[in-house]
Amino acid sequence: MLIFLWRTAAIALGFCMDQLIGDPAKMPHMIRLIGALITRMEGFLLKRFLRERAQELRAGRWLVALVLFISAGAVAGVLALGYAASLYLGFALEALLCFQLLAAKSLRVESMRVYERLRADDLAGARKAVSMIVGRDTAALDKSGVTRAAVETVAENTSDGVVAPLFYMLLGGGVLGCLYKAANTMDSMVGYKSDTYLYFGRAAARLDDALNYIPARLAARLMLLASALCGMDFQNARLIYRRDKRNHSSPNAAHTEAVCAGALGLRLAGDAFYFGRLVKKPAIGDPVRPIEAEDIRRANRLMNGAAWLMLALVLAISLLVIGGWMYATV
Repeated sequence: MLIFLWRTAAIALGFCMDQLIGDPAKMPHMIRLIGALITRMEGFLLKRFLRERAQELRAGRWLVALVLFISAGAVAGVLALGYAASLYLGFALEALLCFQLLAAKSLRVESMRVYERLRADDLAGARKAVSMIVGRDTAALDKSGVTRAAVETVAENTSDGVVAPLFYMLLGGGVLGCLYKAANTMDSMVGYKSDTYLYFGRAAARLDDALNYIPARLAARLMLLASALCGMDFQNARLIYRRDKRNHSSPNAAHTEAVCAGALGLRLAGDAFYFGRLVKKPAIGDPVRPIEAEDIRRANRLMNGAAWLMLALVLAISLLVIGGWMYATV
């Protein structure tokens, strides 16, 4: 239980570090290491399996197994050695890991770069900035399209980049948090329904869907509460969430986007180009008013409110567990 107490403190410290510092560009980073591992494993496996459906599906499953085993195993080993040497060293390592598994500050910084370019009437710069945080084609987007892409990314990544990592860190500390981010990073790199990854990335995409099932719904409810606390349109957010939460091919992505669309009075999603191919997607929300650059700032307020509410939930549950254990041992 002492380790659990230190682990909870590490999550809280990691969260605060992320809020204050974000991701320093020159600092060695766990997610970049995982990304490099995925790239290496992808090249290794695709050289050894035939480019046909059954072989690519098998290669994709091997990718998932190897990346999860190596990533989570390495983290578990480092943390075990750290805690064995000293509680303080284990705590410092876990806090650093929790810090790197969260993305609230970096998401806010990257999306606000889009906002700044839009405010400066620099559409080319805004397209370039938004291309760094979205998977769709951005070269032909107008100002509304760029803004919509940025708002959608902030909304969706409220779950993937903040709530879900905290959820898994609560359940299993830095090790389970790392396992989640490894799966999520694989999905972002190979989970596309493109000619290259249609079969190879299927296992990664399905695992990511499964791991995000609970966090996406939790994130949506935290965003609903945040919309009320931030003075946004809570009633409309709740209405649009109930109506449009399934308006996406992913079982999870529309949940947070629906809350954001309702809270801000916007229509999000809809058709978009990916890898030069038009992908038909249903709209989320109603166009109560035209979208504007300021909506990127508003979406970040919503994301940040949900992030702090999730931290409060993590701390509350941890304190209940610790209190229950102390009561049982008296």
